[in-house]
Amino acid sequence: MARLFLTGYMGSGKSTLGEKLASKLNYNFIDLDKFIEAEYQQTIPEIFSTKGESEFRAMENNSLKKLIEKDNLIIACGGGTPCYYNNMELMNNNGITVYIKMSVDTLISRLLVAKEKRPLIENKTEAELRAFVSRQLEKREDFYHQAQYTVKGKDLNVDELALFVKEQVGL
Repeated sequence: MARLFLTGYMGSGKSTLGEKLASKLNYNFIDLDKFIEAEYQQTIPEIFSTKGESEFRAMENNSLKKLIEKDNLIIACGGGTPCYYNNMELMNNNGITVYIKMSVDTLISRLLVAKEKRPLIENKTEAELRAFVSRQLEKREDFYHQAQYTVKGKDLNVDELALFVKEQVGL
C-alpha cells in the first residue's frame, strides 16, 4: 500500500511539501484539488460558485476513490477533504495519513497573500479571516487528529520528513 495522504488546513503547505517529498521518495505527486479540476474541467472556485460546496464535496470523494486505486503516490488533500463523507477512514484504510499541523497565526499570514485563489476566504478581512480559520480549525481538528501521524508544519524540514517516512512508514 504505497499511498501517503497529506492532510491539514488550507495554507499548511500540503502541496509544496507533497511535491518535494514525492521527488525525494521517487513517488508520483497529485494535488487533489488540481486532480478534481482536470477531472471535471472546472476550477475549484467555478465549481463552488456554479454547483455549491456539497456538490464539490461529492466530486472530491469520487476523485479520492479513483486515486486510491493508484500506487506509489503522495496526495495533497484539500483542507476539508478529511471532514466529509468517510474520507478520513478511506485514507487511513488505504494508505498512510499525515496531518500537517500549524498555528492559526501562521495560517493567517500564509492565507492573507493567497486569498483570491480560495473561494471560502476570498472576500474576508484579516479579522474575519482569523475568526473563520479559528472556527473552522476547531471543527476540523477532530478529523485531522485521526491521521496516523501528526507533524508540526512550521519550519518543517523535507529531508527529515522523507527520512521519517522511509524509516517509520516504510514507503
